[in-house]
Amino acid sequence: MILKLSVIIISIVVLVSACSKKDNRNPFDPGAPKPPEQATRSASIGIVGDTADVQTVTKSGIVIMGGGTDVDAAFQWMIERSGGGDVVIIRATGTDAYNSYVYKLGKVNSVETLKIDSRKLAEDDNVARIIKNAELLFIAGGDQADYVNYWKGTKVMAAINYLLTEKKVPVGGTSAGAAILGNYYYSAERGSVTSAAAMANPYVNDITLGKDDFLQAPFLQNIITDQHFSQREREGRAIAFLGRIMKDWNKTPYAIAVDEKTAVCIDETGMATVVGANKAFFLKTDAAKKPEVLTANNPITWNNEGKAVQVSAIAASVSNNKFNINTFTPANSNGLESFWWSVVSGNLILVRP
Repeated sequence: MILKLSVIIISIVVLVSACSKKDNRNPFDPGAPKPPEQATRSASIGIVGDTADVQTVTKSGIVIMGGGTDVDAAFQWMIERSGGGDVVIIRATGTDAYNSYVYKLGKVNSVETLKIDSRKLAEDDNVARIIKNAELLFIAGGDQADYVNYWKGTKVMAAINYLLTEKKVPVGGTSAGAAILGNYYYSAERGSVTSAAAMANPYVNDITLGKDDFLQAPFLQNIITDQHFSQREREGRAIAFLGRIMKDWNKTPYAIAVDEKTAVCIDETGMATVVGANKAFFLKTDAAKKPEVLTANNPITWNNEGKAVQVSAIAASVSNNKFNINTFTPANSNGLESFWWSVVSGNLILVRP
């Protein structure tokens, strides 16, 4: 009797042990091996399409989107340049709403959103890997101060710059995502500044500018960007930013400022095309025409006989909607608005030829 009981106990132990082992077989085909586990997708808040990485032939490109309603044509331009590869959206707040939107605009392998809202995640190897595997990267709107504070100097920054300078894939951003694309950038780390405040005091506490230490987008090495431009009357603050860069860093900078529902698409040759519904503004300074008064606690005077900053305004609706970023001149004068902005005692003045 004791012998029979021992045999039964041993049989039960063997059976339990066998059941506890991980089953590596496909339940629909017991003889087939189980697919390997998916690599960790740190920071991912959603993905549509195929999770397997693909490699496609890409063309570089930069999209500066002005915020508000997204511009379908700009995304389709990037998708074509991605070769139908993997799209990655990065942000610090918000949802994965871009996934379904972008996936429907063209043929891509996948669209995934990463919410990178800490420096810990920005230093995560898996987050950097997902970004580096992208054939299209888009930086969503939000608060550019988050992007500066969370991403600058991290593996995420290095991964973005890898896409820009080595892998050469299309990279775009809207609103806050567009604000960080230039080599010069307004970080908004102490809050947003209005045109009136910036022209009244170009060294007001809310103006925080950076340079040479974040993203390395082709053709934007001497450029600062702005967005929501006409809708939020940001002309004066753009002038203040340019004046600060000239005075503080002894540079001769340019600016690309984009209206809402509008985008500037810069191809691999440096030719920009304006698409969408409104206008883009290309602001050009002259080293010989520096601000006359640009000091703390005093209103700006930057006049130079009414020709302080040269402006080329291009509407997305015109047929000649191109601008050469290499020479910072319009590709065609037909349909172009050309004028100058000056500031006298903190007041913006527009002068037409």
